[in-house]
Amino acid sequence: MLLQALCSHRPVGTAPPPRGVHTELPLRKLNHHTDMAKAMILAAGQGTRVRPLTKQTPKPMVPILGKPVMEYIIEHLARYGVKEIIVNVAFNHWKIENYFGDGHRWGVKIGYAYEGARENGEIVPKPMGSAGGMRRIQDFSGFFDDTTIVLCGDAIIDLDIHAALFEHRTKKAIASVVTLEVPKDQVQSYGIVVAGKNQQVTSFQEKPTPEEAKSQLASTGIYIFEPSVIDLIPPGREFDIGSQLFPMLVDKGLPFFAQTRHFNWIDIGRVSDYWSVCQRVLRGEIAQMDMPGTEVRPGVWVGLNTRIDWDAVHITGPVYIGSGACIEAGVTIEGPTWIGHGCRVREGSTVIRSVLFEYTRLSQGGVFKEVVASPQYVVDRHGATTYQGDETTSLRWGDARA
Repeated sequence: MLLQALCSHRPVGTAPPPRGVHTELPLRKLNHHTDMAKAMILAAGQGTRVRPLTKQTPKPMVPILGKPVMEYIIEHLARYGVKEIIVNVAFNHWKIENYFGDGHRWGVKIGYAYEGARENGEIVPKPMGSAGGMRRIQDFSGFFDDTTIVLCGDAIIDLDIHAALFEHRTKKAIASVVTLEVPKDQVQSYGIVVAGKNQQVTSFQEKPTPEEAKSQLASTGIYIFEPSVIDLIPPGREFDIGSQLFPMLVDKGLPFFAQTRHFNWIDIGRVSDYWSVCQRVLRGEIAQMDMPGTEVRPGVWVGLNTRIDWDAVHITGPVYIGSGACIEAGVTIEGPTWIGHGCRVREGSTVIRSVLFEYTRLSQGGVFKEVVASPQYVVDRHGATTYQGDETTSLRWGDARA
């Protein structure tokens, strides 16, 4: 569908900085009216393309450096003074709600809108679509009474929000879509926005071939809306922002503009994306995402209460080893690698450019190369998954708590 699932594309953006160097533009001092904005984070999807990572975990809760992806979004919004945030939820919604609560830990206010229905006597998740969910919230409480920035809950960004709001208001737009220019040979991976000379949106192309593409502006799934836009969404039905609302705005000739900005947009639309993002983050290429723990050797960080036979292991950074982890003698670890808390890497095993979720136990002498591993499954960088009990694999692993 046209521009649907806009949050599910691989990362594009500017060249990454060294670890600890922040590249986002300085926060601008704007007047009170320009500074005001609310936010909505879209977090009701199933994240089917990232399974098995999302089999029991909402996609916005998938961890990077031990923190849910959505936490980075909330921190970024708070940094720009966006303090009122509504999150639409559905699948495994309590995991998001229990973690983020009312938002006070981040200095913001967070509210939730559950999307579901009663079927055969049970409450089941039933997302309303990205736009339909907004109309439902508006009909319930009138929350969208100011400019609202809408973001997907599964992408890390360092967008200059003040600059985006300033351009939106300067153009007197009722809707804006933030875009990034992508190489011609990559347009088939994105929803492409076609705009006139003044950047007013004229049409869209969903994953066109390079020959068909009328533009190289890829939608990032970041939007800015005025309250009047919400009134255009039909109530009580599923409705999508990209495939339905945006064409409606174009057909009506309303002031709907594209913004072309330069920033990092890092999405985890697929398992391969997640593995790549973790590699970039561990290498220190993403601003404001610093390694936790204590650096005990160059490029090697550890948490508390670890047991590591330093004289009998070979560890090449960047590597993080979480609290309560045990690294036995004869182990080789090559970075970028993340070993979550409570993991146990048995004697003689090898871990190369991988992510181990918490409480994963690797067997003696096993070689785990370019994988994401949990106590239940191992998935390689291309998305091929092996589950516990599969006799076709030579890998042996399990739960470190057992």
